[in-house]
This record gives sequence, C-alpha cells and structure tokens, in this order.
Amino acid sequence: MQNTISKEFISSPQKQLPNRSQDKILLQYIEKRLNKIFFDEVNSADSIFKKVSNNAIYKMALFISGNIKRSCSIGIAGETASGKSTIAYDIINTIQAFSDEYCLKDVITRLNTDDYYYDRSEMVKKAGSFAEFAKHYDLDVPEALELELMKKHIKQLLFGDTVYLPKYDMSGTAIRKDNVTKAVPSKIIISEGLFTLTEKVVDAFDFKIYVDVSHQVQKSRFYERAQARGLGDSADEVYENASSKAKIHIHPTAMKADIILSGEADRAAYKKFINKILALVEEIYFKDIILPH
Repeated sequence: MQNTISKEFISSPQKQLPNRSQDKILLQYIEKRLNKIFFDEVNSADSIFKKVSNNAIYKMALFISGNIKRSCSIGIAGETASGKSTIAYDIINTIQAFSDEYCLKDVITRLNTDDYYYDRSEMVKKAGSFAEFAKHYDLDVPEALELELMKKHIKQLLFGDTVYLPKYDMSGTAIRKDNVTKAVPSKIIISEGLFTLTEKVVDAFDFKIYVDVSHQVQKSRFYERAQARGLGDSADEVYENASSKAKIHIHPTAMKADIILSGEADRAAYKKFINKILALVEEIYFKDIILPH
C-alpha cells in the first residue's frame, strides 16, 4: 500500500437531501464550501491527502449542518510509526484550541486503540523482560486487543453515555488497568491505532482515515521508538514481524478508508487544513451569514 495510492476523488452515491428548504440550502452551501477546501488541498503541492472520498465530504456537510444531530466518530489507522498518533493529537489540539476560544465544552474525546491490548503483565514477568516477551508473543495482530470492548465504548459515547476507559502501559510492563480514564460524550469521538479499521471495530466509525507512509521513513521512525522502549537486540525481529503482519492486517484496511493521509506531510499543513474547516464552522455558527438562494 505504501506509495501506491494516487490522489483521487471517488464518486459519491446518490444523496438524500433534507426536506426542509432552509436545511437544504445550508447543507448545499456547506458541501460546496467543503468541496472547494478539499479540492484546493488535494491539488496543492505537498498535499496532506492521497485520497478523499466525495461521500466523506458530503457526510461531513451533514454533520456540520446539523442534519445529523448525534456525535460523529473518527477512526485513524496505519502501520506502526506511520504518524497516525501525531496526526490524531494535532487534530485534537487544533479543535480544542477552537473550542476554548468559544468556550465550548465536550467537543472532542479520544480513545487510544493501544489501551485495549490485553493485560499480559504476568507473561512479561515470566519472560524476564518485555524484550523476551515480545519474541514469543505477537502484539501485531488484531487478536492481541479487545476490540469488541473498544467498539462498545465508542457506541456508548455516541449514544451519550459516560464511559471509563482502560489504560495500557506502553513502557514495557504490558499492564492494562480497566476503568481508569473517564470519557464524556462529545461532539467528536476520535481513535487511532494499528487495528482501528479492522473488521471487529471499523463500523463504529463515521469517518475512516488511513495514514500512508514510505517504507524508509516508517522504518527509521520504528527504530527510534524501539531504542526509546528498550527493545534492544529484539528490535529487528519485532520490526520484521510487524512489517509482515501489517501486510496481512493493516495495509488492506486502507481500502475501507474514506480518506488516506500522507504520514510524511508537514505537521503545520494538517493544522492549517483543520483550521480551514473550523473557519467554516465559525462562519456558520458564530458569525451572521446570508445564505445564497
């Protein structure tokens, strides 16, 4: 999947517009503006996008216009060291800055897919170290995570329920503690991880995003992280296993994505694009506008 995805727009399905004329006008106005924002970015030099579905743009217009009134969910996937977590944090921080400016509460809530790894702390203790444990236990398959629980938590948040999330220790203990982090229902529920778009959880997301990155960049990032986590001599074996399993479990999920992002784009470019979307939200809800007839 790396470096093989061309920039493209996919034809959207036939749209069912709202019945009320004012709602229809607002929806059409927002969709037109979004199409321009996305089109300009897709066709720019060093675009953050490799693929955008027109259906995703239309769905975004439905949420922004209020024609879909519930919260929306965003799932971000990609192989290890692709940049998905960095992108997720940049999205969250940019939206949070906007919400702080307008004193908005409960705008975005994050679920970390990695927190749903099963607790394997006893296995780490028996192995003597996380490095030895990682040689014999495969963390790079969807079965290593309790994705059904993650899907349940996302659905609960979308239905307006407060949820207490698990917390997995990534420092090398493989400890997972349940019911640790309080998550409140928000306008946006976002999650990122290796297996966010795999079969057991993918249909929990309204917007499905895949982060694509070149092999060279991804490998370099992986070894930097491996050194920080103390993988030692096992780093090569872990990397080869992760790469082989990514071909089976992660790369194919790009086909389910509404949007494919470049994991190598400048971070400022992601923030700039999100701010363009937020500027439209600001125009609609925080400034007086006259809609075209």
